[in-house]
Amino acid sequence: MLALGSDILHVKFLGGAGEVGRSAFLLDGSRKILLDYGIKIDGDTEYPLHPGRVDACIISHAHLDHSGFTPSLYAEAMPTAFATEPTMALAELLIEDSIKVHKRKHQNPHFHRNNLRTMLNRYVPCEYGKGHEFGEYNITMYDAGHICGSAITCVEKMDNGRRLVYTGDFKMENQLLEQGARAVKSDILIMESTYAVREHPDRESMLKRFVDDIREVIDNRGIALVPVFAVGRAQEMLALMNKYGLIEHTFFDGMAKAATEIVDRYPGYVKNVGLLQGAIKKAMWVETQRNRKHALEGGGIILTTSGMLNGGPVLDYITRLNKNSKIFLTGYQAENTNGRRLMEGKPLDIDGKEFRVRTPFTAYDFSAHAGKADLHRFIKDSSPETVICVHGSEESSTALAEELKMEGFDAIAPKVGDVATVEF
Repeated sequence: MLALGSDILHVKFLGGAGEVGRSAFLLDGSRKILLDYGIKIDGDTEYPLHPGRVDACIISHAHLDHSGFTPSLYAEAMPTAFATEPTMALAELLIEDSIKVHKRKHQNPHFHRNNLRTMLNRYVPCEYGKGHEFGEYNITMYDAGHICGSAITCVEKMDNGRRLVYTGDFKMENQLLEQGARAVKSDILIMESTYAVREHPDRESMLKRFVDDIREVIDNRGIALVPVFAVGRAQEMLALMNKYGLIEHTFFDGMAKAATEIVDRYPGYVKNVGLLQGAIKKAMWVETQRNRKHALEGGGIILTTSGMLNGGPVLDYITRLNKNSKIFLTGYQAENTNGRRLMEGKPLDIDGKEFRVRTPFTAYDFSAHAGKADLHRFIKDSSPETVICVHGSEESSTALAEELKMEGFDAIAPKVGDVATVEF
């Protein structure tokens, strides 16, 4: 029997279940609300399942695995989009670039730029902690601590106060530019499980090793090549170089520059904003081939896209490093990417040709996701009845769900195409 005022809600997993990428979760009740609608770009692009006509789309943050397919919704409907202002500005940048990449590869992005324009005109700018009524629901976003503008979303049913919380990607530990997330009370919790089976290393000791490693390379007149994700990691690394007195040696190249300019427009969403703004003024911004040649002369740091070595200026740099150089991977390297091939000792694919990297490399875990202990801490503080584990490998999501069942939670680890029925 349903509790007074409760209805049945069907949660449909259109992507991002038992996998990382193409996050897409449909709340199918009296209103149809889509939580993210992204693409998977590990090698060939993969798309989420079709949701049908939806009433609203909530975009947790700008990364393409959460935002990249949202414009396609506007080819046949006019849903209201909910996102923070920096999320929508950064998503526009990344989606525009995605369209260009598809065209360069002679692939169909499955939507047009005018669909993106419509989305930008149909969105409600959200502030952290401020609710928005949508039919019988109240939608409130909270700081997720992942990247600039990232949000944990609470969908509350106003007639009975039941709360469904979707974490998106989140991190509870403070980063240099991001305040750590706090748990949001829930009855139903849909949460990421990327690192459900392992912890991240101690950040302070890792930072010391990273900075010492960088200094050794530039002292030997080598190039410290730091591939970065344009949104999030690029700004964190830029501020880090400023904090540790390395910014005067730092060259900044690729789409990360445009992303950083957007982040700079939203100082209220940035912790230690002075560090970032100082770095923007002091770093050497690469604008021309002459600048790029200068960057390669030695004794410097190059921050450039892409973080997984799958495109961007990094591939040009990587073929021209001097013998004293080193590559510093700072993020997750997905399967079928050049970054993963480098880590496995395989040649890279550069413009259809194999290139074997002779330059030494090292990997540092600067992840902007919660580790195992913080996932459990969030669940404890959120105190849900039901936990739905998504955005993780099948191994990670299943392991988290099984642990939670042993602790007395109703927990599931769905797969793409599954439907869960919950009381809401």
